[in-house]
Amino acid sequence: MFRWKATAATIAIAALALTGCAGAGDEGSGGSDSGRADRLTLTAIIGPTSYDIGQGAEYGNRSPFFQAVFDTLLQKNSDGEIEPWLATKWEYNEDNTVLTLTLRDDVEFTDGTKLDADAVVASLERFRDGTSPQAATLAGKEFAAVDATTVTITQDAPDPSLVNMLSIAPGLIQAPSTFDDPDSATEPIGSGPYVLDTASTVTGTTYVYTANPDYWNPDAVKYDNLTINVIEDPTATLNALKAGEANGAKIVNNDTIPEIEASGWTIESNELDFQGLLLFDRAGTMAPELADVKVRQAINMAFDREALLKALQAGYGTVTEQVFPATSVGYDEALDSTYEYDPEGAKKLLAEAGYPDGFSIDMMSTPAFQTTFDLVAQQLADIGITVNYTDPGTGNFITDMLAPKYPATWMALEQNPDWQLINFMIAPEATFNPFHSQDPKVDEYISTIQLGTKDEADQATKDLNAYLVEQAWFAPFFRVQGTYATDANTNLEFWPTNAYPSIFDFSPKN
Repeated sequence: MFRWKATAATIAIAALALTGCAGAGDEGSGGSDSGRADRLTLTAIIGPTSYDIGQGAEYGNRSPFFQAVFDTLLQKNSDGEIEPWLATKWEYNEDNTVLTLTLRDDVEFTDGTKLDADAVVASLERFRDGTSPQAATLAGKEFAAVDATTVTITQDAPDPSLVNMLSIAPGLIQAPSTFDDPDSATEPIGSGPYVLDTASTVTGTTYVYTANPDYWNPDAVKYDNLTINVIEDPTATLNALKAGEANGAKIVNNDTIPEIEASGWTIESNELDFQGLLLFDRAGTMAPELADVKVRQAINMAFDREALLKALQAGYGTVTEQVFPATSVGYDEALDSTYEYDPEGAKKLLAEAGYPDGFSIDMMSTPAFQTTFDLVAQQLADIGITVNYTDPGTGNFITDMLAPKYPATWMALEQNPDWQLINFMIAPEATFNPFHSQDPKVDEYISTIQLGTKDEADQATKDLNAYLVEQAWFAPFFRVQGTYATDANTNLEFWPTNAYPSIFDFSPKN
């Protein structure tokens, strides 16, 4: 599917043959002198572009590659809650502009150098100043080593997402000794639970890791060896499962779930993404019709969300009309009944807005998701809106969207935690607000969320979500079920906050 960040917006899926990959067999249940199982073999739909955190650090579907070799400052457990990791404590000052982290004093990188406050500051600066997709999340922040085990992060204004960010890509800590090493892109040095076996690894296809013998948290490591095979083609993934060549696999096509379960695999899931229309041009600079809230509301009424979920996701997911996730304090189940499927009512709204005969709108399409685009066009045509599609080419889909070259588009986006979501889709300078739409009420809610007390921020988040639904800034269809399959030898607790499971949440069945 189209994804930004979590799956790096990969669109066209090229078939990859599963060659040269050791079969998983019963490895997941085998023992060793360490008390761990021998090997965990996983499949992923995409591999890392670079292990250098200043260039390629990402989470989402690339997270297991980075989790294997690097530690984060903080960690998320299987419930998505933040826990101590390299940092044992964290505390804000009175106005929430300075975060103080207390570090462990017993951690070394696998090259033998000390992981201390200077190393943490160097890594944070490298991420902030680099080209990684989330580098902007640390923009404007200053880092300082107070002493060997104390780091401060200073910012001009409170950032409610910062603690969460330190548990994912921005919090990854790389050995500074490798910063000037051109081989660091393929030969990572961190303090993580595993060490990349470069001799056995085939970049882009198969990544082989061995357990770090000096890892500071040995009880968290459940396997002596880890292999991650990159298999982009869903059919090849299914064949690998049937052949017993993996213990766990990311499932892209939910319509294969019955066949997977019939083969004895267990399905774990979360709902991280939503799919729907992004109605970007709310001021009507490119499509004047979208400036009228009644038009945007009519568009929301045009879609039979239940039918779309069944047709596009085999029913796996949950219909929704809000972009805030169910885990958000702002989420309100009642908002999902705001716009019933009502083509006739939608036509009336269009007539009230001055478009009794409908209108035409330009949007993008791509052959990789032609069924989706056809259904969107069909349901909009039913209320009198004609969609003129242009295929910009797979590589230009995101670029043209954000240029911006189109007033609206179909998209699948990650439902981030509240402050991240605001700065991702809603704030005037948000990435997925390319027309820089602004509304005084939205600005007021955002300010309260950032600067208010917890109770004030929680209420403002609820109010913001309700207002966005009322004003129809978006036309979401459904939250997609993210699916992961494990074999009979493997336990998994699939956290709710990432597209790929944490490697720490796999364990062998006894």
